[in-house]
Amino acid sequence: MKQDAAKPVRGVSLMRSALVFALCYLAFILFVLLMIIINNPQGWRDYFTEDFSRFLSLCICVLLLFYIIFYYYYFEDRFFLAQAKNAFLIFSIMTVSVLICYLMGRFVSVFARPMALLALLCLFLFNRRQAILLNFVFSLLIFVIDTYTDNFASSGAGLAALPGMTNSDVQPEVYFSLMLGFVCGTFAVLTAGNVKTRGGMLLLGTFVSIPTVIIILLLELPAFNVQAHTNWIAYVASAGYGILGCFLSTALTLCFLPVLEFAFNRLTVFRLRELTTANVPLIKRLRTEAPGTFNHSLIVAQLAESCAIAIGENAELARAAAYYHDVGKLKQPDCFTENQNDYNLHDELTPELSADIIRSHATDGYELLMAARLPKEIADVAREHHGTLPIKFFYDKAMRLSGGDANIKDYSYLGPTPHSKTAAIIMIADASEAAVRAMKERTPENVEQLVRSIIEERMDLDQFAECDITMRELTTIKETLVDALSGVHHHRVKYPAIRFNRAREVVKDESEEKDEK
Repeated sequence: MKQDAAKPVRGVSLMRSALVFALCYLAFILFVLLMIIINNPQGWRDYFTEDFSRFLSLCICVLLLFYIIFYYYYFEDRFFLAQAKNAFLIFSIMTVSVLICYLMGRFVSVFARPMALLALLCLFLFNRRQAILLNFVFSLLIFVIDTYTDNFASSGAGLAALPGMTNSDVQPEVYFSLMLGFVCGTFAVLTAGNVKTRGGMLLLGTFVSIPTVIIILLLELPAFNVQAHTNWIAYVASAGYGILGCFLSTALTLCFLPVLEFAFNRLTVFRLRELTTANVPLIKRLRTEAPGTFNHSLIVAQLAESCAIAIGENAELARAAAYYHDVGKLKQPDCFTENQNDYNLHDELTPELSADIIRSHATDGYELLMAARLPKEIADVAREHHGTLPIKFFYDKAMRLSGGDANIKDYSYLGPTPHSKTAAIIMIADASEAAVRAMKERTPENVEQLVRSIIEERMDLDQFAECDITMRELTTIKETLVDALSGVHHHRVKYPAIRFNRAREVVKDESEEKDEK
């Protein structure tokens, strides 16, 4: 199987994203200007007239930091960069985080700043690597703003009010904030990787507060006097503010995540779990209008989740995508076998029309999901999970009716083929579940042979040519499906034809006896 090569990104898209970055940079500079005016409403003009070089240095440093972000994505993930809304999302997270840290540092304490807020938001909205990089830039951004503005000089909050420090002595505060940003943000990213619930997010604040308190102790240790009563009070207050900042980071993450998820249509582990609840409108429709498809989707979701875990993919995404992979069948549910009773509509239709109805459920599902503003990752799976495979039943029927004169393309799905490992997993799990359900002898050997033939057929038809799934991962998927399907579709012993009455006396079940005769 050939590996997926990096696809070229149009230069127009990159130029559009570069323009968005430039506009975001100008907006951020205006935001810093407003911050300087608020810091010193009476003498902010002196800041520019007497020492304009400070503001110029600030602008250059911020430009370099924005430049680092742009070129990181340019070399690491151009597809992400090509979408202008992603640049605006990064800018939004950065600005909101800086604003909240500014307010807490100015009016409460430098230690009360939620320095892990940006790292946590980026972790759940992007990934771990991007979160660490953006937290690095964010920490430097806070350091630059604190250095070249009067955030602390005009404030009585935080360390400037502690004994032994004056308003003009602001350097310790600046470096304290820099250290807290680096350590707390990185520690939060590494710790929150396995957080799957919103309750776990609140508990995360406890773990992040441990290194925070240690950092505060180490930073204040040089000026600490054991015999000075005021130093003990100051340290306890600083530690308390640090713990507050950690819990504020997790609490604000929970507040902002739903807004950012909806506004930018991003996937997080929390949203993925919410999409698989019974209250989602499309899930309700599946359960009531296409119960056979709904039950099939539940089984495929279990299989896909197990396969994703086995190869190290996003299990929540695989499970959610499997829930919706056949949602296009809602358009004509009675045309699909799992929703039929004794009457089959296709007996009255030509094979061409039947094939067109069957293959349209992939594109119909994509359109339904996009219209419902579900994430594109899930909609793509609905469109790709059959790839360009032929619809064998109706192709065979057409060949028999036409005397062997039928074009295979007229009886094949329109594609595209899977572009992600998740789509490949669901393609295999979907076909395997349906095929095993139709088997008479479901021994592990027969199941293994069937699943292997399904994977090999799709490899022969180049269905995995557009995704980066490996042979080792396909083997793991096969083994996982064999184990799971052997348990799902297992044989049961035949129960004896007896039943009990209320007195727990044995009564012959006449209906069972008739069935036996």
